[in-house]
Amino acid sequence: MREDPSFQKNDFVRERYSGAMPPQEDRPSRAKLFWRRQRRLIRPAIVFLVVMGLAGAGMRLLYDAASEERFAPLRERLVAMEPLPIRHIVINGRGMTSEASIQDALGTSIGHPIFGFSVEAARQRLDELPFIDHATVERHMPDTVIITLVERTPIAVWQDRGHFMLINRVGEEVPDQGLTGKNAQAFLQLPLVVGEGANTAAASVIDALNHEPLVKAQVTALIRVGSRRWNATLKDGTTVLLPEGEEAAAFARLARYQQSMRLLERPVQSIDLRLPDRMVVHQPPQVAPVTATSPSEGAKPDPSPPPPPPPADSTKQP
Repeated sequence: MREDPSFQKNDFVRERYSGAMPPQEDRPSRAKLFWRRQRRLIRPAIVFLVVMGLAGAGMRLLYDAASEERFAPLRERLVAMEPLPIRHIVINGRGMTSEASIQDALGTSIGHPIFGFSVEAARQRLDELPFIDHATVERHMPDTVIITLVERTPIAVWQDRGHFMLINRVGEEVPDQGLTGKNAQAFLQLPLVVGEGANTAAASVIDALNHEPLVKAQVTALIRVGSRRWNATLKDGTTVLLPEGEEAAAFARLARYQQSMRLLERPVQSIDLRLPDRMVVHQPPQVAPVTATSPSEGAKPDPSPPPPPPPADSTKQP
């Protein structure tokens, strides 16, 4: 027996709408629609709040790091954690300041924690060094400390008519310098040039002297003579007469004599190097020492002969 297809279809429709099968929802509820709309607005707001929170935390960290007093507790906590070691110390602008003095003033070194020292205290110590006008110290994460120096640029102290001043290579006075504090320390480390016109002519003779450290260690002053040439005064008061325009060659000769016979430490009045083929050494007058034995006996001269003069190109007694 064949079934009538129309009967089956009608039965299905009757059961569908008579409650035998639950009706399907054609649209979501109002609550779902409301939350669906709000979710599109809430998600950007949450992202915005997170970004603002991170930015605020970063600004607070930078604000605390700018103040040594506020940054100190944070630095202690960072140091207590596993330290980040310093692997590089970069120094920019160094000229006359020694690297050792910069390391001492920095207060840390390679291998120490990068947060284990005070940037502000290091900067203040660097500013106290004689030739430094001002300095900056920066931490560059994760392992680098960068020091930038602005140095003063004097090459000598010029004495003119009883006044002392620092001068640069062209003979101009280095401004804002005095004879107090760290400026006085700078004065002690620089050569002294004396006389009219010594400031503008000092650079070449100082460069020549710097090439001979054995001689430089004995020289205390360079004196300009007649706006033409120089005399060098040694620690013991000996005067070295230098040839005009040939200071480098004269200093080289003195370095050889100092290395071979300690000439610059001998008790002589002057050393004349103005002639290229000879050296004239003037010795002080020999005074025989007197030894008194008793009131009844007269004073007798010391029979020992005077010490021989130092060997040189040519020696001459006054």
